[in-house]
Amino acid sequence: MTFAAPDSAARPLYALSPDEYAAWQEDATEMFRAWASAMGFSGASGQVVLLPGPDGQPAAGLVGLGSDEDRARGRFQLASARAALKGGTWRLETALAGEAREEMALGWLLAGYSFERYAAAPAPAAMLIAPEEVNAARLEAIAAGEALTRDLINTPARDMGPAALEATARDLAEEFGASCAVTTGADLAEGYPLIHTVGQAAGETRAPRLIDLRWGEAGPAVTLVGKGVCFDTGGLNLKPGGSMGLMKKDMGGAATVLGLARMIMATGLDLRLRVLIPAVENAVAGDAFRPGDILPSRKGLTVEVNNTDAEGRLVLADALALATEEPTDLLVSMATLTGAARVALGPDVVPFYTDDDRLADRLGEASRRVADPLWRMPFWAPYEEMIEPGIADLDNAPSGGFAGSITAALFLRRFAADARRYLHFDMYGWTPSPKPGRPKGGAGQGARALFDLLSEGL
Repeated sequence: MTFAAPDSAARPLYALSPDEYAAWQEDATEMFRAWASAMGFSGASGQVVLLPGPDGQPAAGLVGLGSDEDRARGRFQLASARAALKGGTWRLETALAGEAREEMALGWLLAGYSFERYAAAPAPAAMLIAPEEVNAARLEAIAAGEALTRDLINTPARDMGPAALEATARDLAEEFGASCAVTTGADLAEGYPLIHTVGQAAGETRAPRLIDLRWGEAGPAVTLVGKGVCFDTGGLNLKPGGSMGLMKKDMGGAATVLGLARMIMATGLDLRLRVLIPAVENAVAGDAFRPGDILPSRKGLTVEVNNTDAEGRLVLADALALATEEPTDLLVSMATLTGAARVALGPDVVPFYTDDDRLADRLGEASRRVADPLWRMPFWAPYEEMIEPGIADLDNAPSGGFAGSITAALFLRRFAADARRYLHFDMYGWTPSPKPGRPKGGAGQGARALFDLLSEGL
């Protein structure tokens, strides 16, 4: 997922709206005009036409961008051209500039992703020379972070359990000179009782752990907490088979914070970064936690378990409590947390929660700028009573089914209450069907918008 080296023999790739196509026709050769017309090219979004040279090989290419309205409804239009071009090296010719040009270039890189762990690599893809006026190294770092996230989510739980997630964090720490500490066993049970309890039924080879990565010595302190449930059976509240099929992606929050950490470290942002990942498998065994149990937490709050399938907020709670034990300028949690978020906003748009209006506004602007769709949801205070069961401090799964994403966010906020600024993402982490730059499978969400915000400074 990199750009090609400059090449004087690179073929031109014209990215054109319908109006720009009309202007291009005026300057094009008669053969190119005739060929494009015969192929029905109009500049409509998603159209790709290869223009032949005298030897029959492609000499240039046309990509339709559609109207301004089409571009507002979609993203990464250039990405759809990469597979159609088959191969070769290309140089982008477009009137678009600034953020639009960067989005096109990033979409091209993201379209170069393929998951190759279990199947043969695809044929060599077409390559693009970095367009003028884009920061190629930055875009390549973003694409590499996204590729890491996708790889982690796409890997089946058999090969991506808590130990494998730890190994990934340690490899990342070694690559960028970070530190990585891991808490397991009796220390985990004593210091992080919720993490230990959720993961204890998975057995020794898939034992729960808390991963703690640190990098950077100057700048604002930013702590990223990612839900690392490597597989979620639902526990004793066992999921039906149809709901369990995608549960390898339940560590999508952990995968996303690791991908974001890679972006931050690779570009050398002026931050003191901390990444916390409670890594567990929610399994079924004789020592699994039960509905009706009341569990202690690191923060001292007690939690009544009314559904063992609402385990993500439990493991995040202990990690958030740890994060607030030292000063931090921004605390972020990212998690594939609730089906309610998907019902509300679908798979593409990620709800986020914060009490900081300025932070929300800046994140919304970043979301639009880098085509990483987010939508602010409220920490709705009147719903606090829904997470208070009466016989314990908190309820992990309020009855009634209302406002599931909001009540989960309110639950987490109780454990992040001492943070200066807290930001929570309730993500899906998966692309259900292929789209430009986003193949079916694991997906990072919210990371690019947050990276853009952090790059501008807190």
